[in-house]
Amino acid sequence: MHPTLTTRQHSAAKFFLLALFIIVLDQLSKWAVHTYMQPGSAGEIPVLGQFAKLNYTLNPGMAFGAQLPAPYGKLVLTAFRSLAVVGLVYYIIRLCRQRVAAGYIACMALILGGAVGNLIDSIFYGVLYNNAPVGSPTRWFYGQVIDMIYVPLYVGYFPKSWPLIGGSYSNGFPIFNIADSSIFIGVVLILLNQSRFFNESQPSAAPHPESAPLVAPDAEKLA
Repeated sequence: MHPTLTTRQHSAAKFFLLALFIIVLDQLSKWAVHTYMQPGSAGEIPVLGQFAKLNYTLNPGMAFGAQLPAPYGKLVLTAFRSLAVVGLVYYIIRLCRQRVAAGYIACMALILGGAVGNLIDSIFYGVLYNNAPVGSPTRWFYGQVIDMIYVPLYVGYFPKSWPLIGGSYSNGFPIFNIADSSIFIGVVLILLNQSRFFNESQPSAAPHPESAPLVAPDAEKLA
């Protein structure tokens, strides 16, 4: 599949501004949670009763608390996130030059904003908020991501067959942040709008022998 092309070339600036908006909103929310809330259930704030709450939670790994093996798993994860951000920036610039549908580029900008938001946590929060896990080789690049949106759909042990998080206990699943939400929304919108955002490449069909155009006989041969 190829992204749908339009007749208009887009400016990358507006899409990077969208990503920047997500980054600022994400970082402000994390600063507010860190500054004004107590970690864990002690500082929990109900938003929609028991269905949705604000809960200051530190996530040392990936989404849903999944982690790579210590002590350098976090460093590998941070490096991967950095490469992903660079790749997304390049991809968005390329999409704009290729006149791809604006909606698709906007979705990629949402994903970029979310990726940068969590990358900032990983790189700086170990120093800025002193939240690197105990025993980390350094506080740089080992910061824990701040999550706060708590929708306790599942409490208990994850099946052991699940990769990375299998066998671990969850006291509330999922807990996420604005950056995670932005990535999720971007991916879901792409999936829901595949018919608009992508063109299925169709190979050109060879003409059927019976449908080949008839050639007029040579006049000299008929003479």
